[in-house]
Amino acid sequence: MPDLSFLHASPFYELTALIALAAVIGSVGLLLRQPMIVSFIAVGVLAGPSALGIVQSHEHIELLAELGIAVLLFLVGLKLDLKLIRTLGPVALATGLGQVTFTSVIGFLVGLALGLDTVTSLYVAVALTFSSTIIIVKLLSDKREVDSLHGRIAIGFLIVQDLVVVLAMMGLSAFGVGAQEGTDGSVFVHIGTVLLYGLMMLGFILLFIRYLAIPIVNRIAHSQELLIIFAIGWAALLAAIGSELGFSKELGGLLAGISLASTPFREAIVARLSSLRDFLLLFFFIALGSQLDLGLLGAQIAPALAFSVSVLIGNPLIVMIIMSLMGYRKRTGFLAGLTVAQISEFSLIFMAMGLTLGHVSPESLGLVTLVGLITISLSVYMITYSHSLYSKLEPWLDVFERKMPYREEKLEQQHKAKGRYDVVLFGLGRYGKAIAHYLQRQEFSVLAVDFNPDEVRHWRAQGHEAIYGDASDPAFIASLPLSGVKWIVSAMPQREIGITHEDPRLMLLEGLKQRRYSAGIAISTQHLHDQEILKEKGATLVLFPFYDAAEQAVARMKAQQENAGQAGSVKTA
Repeated sequence: MPDLSFLHASPFYELTALIALAAVIGSVGLLLRQPMIVSFIAVGVLAGPSALGIVQSHEHIELLAELGIAVLLFLVGLKLDLKLIRTLGPVALATGLGQVTFTSVIGFLVGLALGLDTVTSLYVAVALTFSSTIIIVKLLSDKREVDSLHGRIAIGFLIVQDLVVVLAMMGLSAFGVGAQEGTDGSVFVHIGTVLLYGLMMLGFILLFIRYLAIPIVNRIAHSQELLIIFAIGWAALLAAIGSELGFSKELGGLLAGISLASTPFREAIVARLSSLRDFLLLFFFIALGSQLDLGLLGAQIAPALAFSVSVLIGNPLIVMIIMSLMGYRKRTGFLAGLTVAQISEFSLIFMAMGLTLGHVSPESLGLVTLVGLITISLSVYMITYSHSLYSKLEPWLDVFERKMPYREEKLEQQHKAKGRYDVVLFGLGRYGKAIAHYLQRQEFSVLAVDFNPDEVRHWRAQGHEAIYGDASDPAFIASLPLSGVKWIVSAMPQREIGITHEDPRLMLLEGLKQRRYSAGIAISTQHLHDQEILKEKGATLVLFPFYDAAEQAVARMKAQQENAGQAGSVKTA
């Protein structure tokens, strides 16, 4: 093993080595088509004491890890769309709760059969019920299946899982801290105290959402840099308050996200913070890996394989059975079921909390980590090649087919009737609003996008659809509902670009290219010489507001003159 002791001369050297190692391992993972979570766990194991022994500055890494978890839960709260659960109704709740219930029961029995004690079996069983929303949404987005029926159902029951994991962490934190007081009575006293604090915190969040969230964020959003700093500070503040009141940093971060989820800026915040979340989560997995002993992991291979089979095969079967009973086709149940064929980062966070509280051993944490590596790695391929896999397994899936898939047919009709846009318009200046006005007169459904919060608010107040966002942010472009969109129109006002800023029109075209958007793209410009480069970058139509207006004005004048001439001729005759 190479001598890496010089890295410990400064925490900066150590963090530099960890980031460089993450870049190398991440590149290898990218070639193998693995999500970053697998590469991050591998980095943690390699950097830990069982391999290279790079990690020494535990307090610095733990601090970054805690901030990463707070940001992660904050973004989950921002995306916690309860309207989606109501839209999908019974299938999201039944599938989500049914899968959690059956998976935890089966996992608990498997744990007992493998010789684990009751508490460890319970922890592992609960940890196996959570699936990775981040990975699944990313894979569905790459396959352009987020708007498909199975994609929407999967996201619906993943939200239900997120609610369950929050409740589990809250209960675990309250019970664990109370147990440290020493007596059963103090446990219940502490749980009651935490619940009281939680209700007070929830009341504050509800008042904040009702009276303060939109006014405050409207003012801050005039500066995108300040908006992001405010979001991080708000997440960290409520995480700290949550920790101080006894119901964990995780829950505080989640409540911070929920408090801003009702604002029109949540998509922009999510897009901006996603990269920071991924960077900070690296240190959580490094901290996790530094606690693992590779020697102990060897003894966990057999039980890890047993649990992995339960997750990879059992979870999809549970979802398929529930969806079949509720009136869905076998294909929809199969494709949705594959999305739960792995455990998530929350599984590891949950086990890490149990380890901190002294409920489980490092061996059990290593066991769940190994299950995570196996299931996440394999499920990526299962979801990526889901349609090919379905074609091969279809003859054996007839038992899950309903003669009358009534619920699926009803949902498909509802989805066709609403939730789609014909045009996505960037820019709510005078030109953009005029375009939107005439498009709506032609009965096109229009979604407007602008980075000025005042314009977004005014447009929404008039009863139109609008969201806050930056056309130059590829992550925001990736989050847009582009399924069925016939035209993307850029009516953004032109300004001097300068040295440090990219042309937002070109950034928009690049973002749409990454999304593989293939319908019409209309870009406005004030300069004729821009036409060639805009066409080269992918614009279908280039609009010249002044020249087009002048041409239209001349055409109207000519038509008016011809009409006047014809009227004069008729009068003379």
